[in-house]
Amino acid sequence: MSHRPVLLGAALDALRVKPDGSYLDATFGRGGHARAIFAALGEGGRLIAIDRDPQAIAYGAKLPQSWDLPDCGASFDLLHARFGALSDALDRCGVDQLDGVLFDLGVSSPQLDQAERGFSFRLDGPLDMRMNPTEGLSARQWLREATSEAIEAVLRDFGEERQAKAIARAIKLRFESEGESALQTTAELAALIQQVLRRRGVRRDDGKDLATRSFQAIRMKVNQELEEIDAGLEQALERLAPRACLAVISFHSIEDRRVKQFFARQRGATAQRHPITGAVQVADWPIHSVYRHLPDAQEVKDNPRARSAVLRFAYKNAHDNTQHEGAINRHAIGGGH
Repeated sequence: MSHRPVLLGAALDALRVKPDGSYLDATFGRGGHARAIFAALGEGGRLIAIDRDPQAIAYGAKLPQSWDLPDCGASFDLLHARFGALSDALDRCGVDQLDGVLFDLGVSSPQLDQAERGFSFRLDGPLDMRMNPTEGLSARQWLREATSEAIEAVLRDFGEERQAKAIARAIKLRFESEGESALQTTAELAALIQQVLRRRGVRRDDGKDLATRSFQAIRMKVNQELEEIDAGLEQALERLAPRACLAVISFHSIEDRRVKQFFARQRGATAQRHPITGAVQVADWPIHSVYRHLPDAQEVKDNPRARSAVLRFAYKNAHDNTQHEGAINRHAIGGGH
């Protein structure tokens, strides 16, 4: 298959798929991770996959038959849902507990590669950026309606763009001067951002386009991605069986920081400590054994999209934090904390 899933081997090692287990792929995309999980299942096994993109659901409508896998006796369900509706999707499938959950955050390759979706500054298309084009405001609608201050805050907080104020002012001035004809396409917005930054002497040494940070920020706002991540992680953790795995692949620092902070909270790292002994005052926390895996040079060579990927995963506490440490394949997982 042409789609190459990122950090596939490490994700499978982390999940430790049991033939009769129940698993959730929370970001189906084009089914790369889902296929590998399903292939590891056997009689009584179950895979549920969700995606908020209607095109991903349409693509997966004939799966797993087209995966050309032997009949293993496992079942597969694909539902149109976002992270924040994860629990509702599981309820519709009649699933109470999961043996593993995988999130693959951010925008997918097919979304970036289709100009009409409006995600890419490299391909000229309508300024949309919605993962589900049937709901919410498009990127252009939001930019049209938002204040300069609101746009500035999004570019700064979600894109870490140092010139957020100048870009936000330029966007609003364009709408004021051109009205409904302004910023119809991704190319127009990218050109405006590039113009503002070049005028202010900004250069990027990492080879990325000057519009990268702003497009990322606007996309995250339009799709409420951080809120969806927060809700999805909370609901996934609630549904995990004892000793089950929660694994998350992120592609930029803002997503990864959100995941890292979530795991830290659930492990008790931010808990109140005894003022004298320094001990955590609450003993039982939802997860233990948090790990991180980064792609090695060979994986980046084989799949350039893996270059910025980070896999973090943890295991649901069973009130025995040492029992399953030895089950981790440390050579395959790699990385530090």
